[in-house]
Amino acid sequence: MRIYKDRRQIPPEARGASVALGNFDGVHRGHASVIALARAAGAPLGILTFEPHPRQFFAPDAPPFRLMNAESRANRLAKLGVEHLYELPFDADLAALTPEAFARDVLARDLGLRHVVIGEDFRFGRDRAGRAGDLRRLGRDLGFGVTVAPLVSDTGIEVSSTAIRRALSEGRPGDAARMLGHWHRIDGAVIHGEKRGRELGFPTANMALDGLHLPKFGVYAVLVDVLEGPQAGRYQGAASLGVRPMFAGELPNLETFLFDFRGDLYDRHLSVALVDYLRPELKFTGLPALIEQMEADCARARAILSAL
Repeated sequence: MRIYKDRRQIPPEARGASVALGNFDGVHRGHASVIALARAAGAPLGILTFEPHPRQFFAPDAPPFRLMNAESRANRLAKLGVEHLYELPFDADLAALTPEAFARDVLARDLGLRHVVIGEDFRFGRDRAGRAGDLRRLGRDLGFGVTVAPLVSDTGIEVSSTAIRRALSEGRPGDAARMLGHWHRIDGAVIHGEKRGRELGFPTANMALDGLHLPKFGVYAVLVDVLEGPQAGRYQGAASLGVRPMFAGELPNLETFLFDFRGDLYDRHLSVALVDYLRPELKFTGLPALIEQMEADCARARAILSAL
């Protein structure tokens, strides 16, 4: 998959694509249905999305809400067979475009799209003034087709990023996975921590959670993909997500212990899937009690993951 970030420098081979258009936060089942319709159009498959998320641009001080960072989203889209990812910077110039100017200047002129697929709740252009019917009309005038995908529901509940965030906040990663169509993942580079896990006999890979919606703090059974390096592959593990009350932590992070792993993961990129919520964060009376609980957590995580 190739990624393009400058809409004015799109190579000839990346023009004429059929794209699914949206933010694709989480790349959930509703998004997958939109992407499937774009694939059916018979042209090279593309995704048109924005970075940062428009909501971040308009409300930079709002609490973090994203289910995925840009790296995680790109990884997931590549797995779905997307050939071209148009990841356009969302800035003041783009935000100021009217629906007509966005369709004419971005979709038709700069990207040269053949077909566009959107969800029926899609809004575009300045003040979110453009609706699905407007894009259909503009597409007819500008020479590209438009398909509007219906919303997807799960047992009567609309599949949405909002519903997925709620499930994660409540410690229900299985429910989130059902709406996503895949495990909720946190992707990123392994950073240096305080190395307490190594001292306790449970060396962990630490990852930052900057800008992401925070799932319920606690301990999880996880599947871990090491995406690069000599140890690349899939591993099982247990992860602590939160502020480490035992050690008076402040910034939330993700600390993952990979079962049966030997090696150095610093600066390597991992993808950690939250499979099951084991327990909330706890503060123990001392290190022996903490170690005993960690051993129990790992045993329970192994049992859960071996049944998948």
